[in-house]
Amino acid sequence: MNVMPSINTVAPPIHPASDFLAHEKECRDAMRPWIESLLDRAEAAGWQRRTVASTLMFLSAQQVSTAGASSDRSA
Repeated sequence: MNVMPSINTVAPPIHPASDFLAHEKECRDAMRPWIESLLDRAEAAGWQRRTVASTLMFLSAQQVSTAGASSDRSA
């Protein structure tokens, strides 16, 4: 049965990160409803879906870069 989790929760991983392909697919499946909902809401507000998707990619990469820089300084 495929039940969508509450919008207030993100399903935790079942597969360990060492099982890369299954872990990554599981993450995509957990994030998909969140991303689709965000894209729908932004589009309803007047943003172009492609612009929002591009912005999400940029902001996500920025978060990873910032997190990496923070952990580099603490090492």
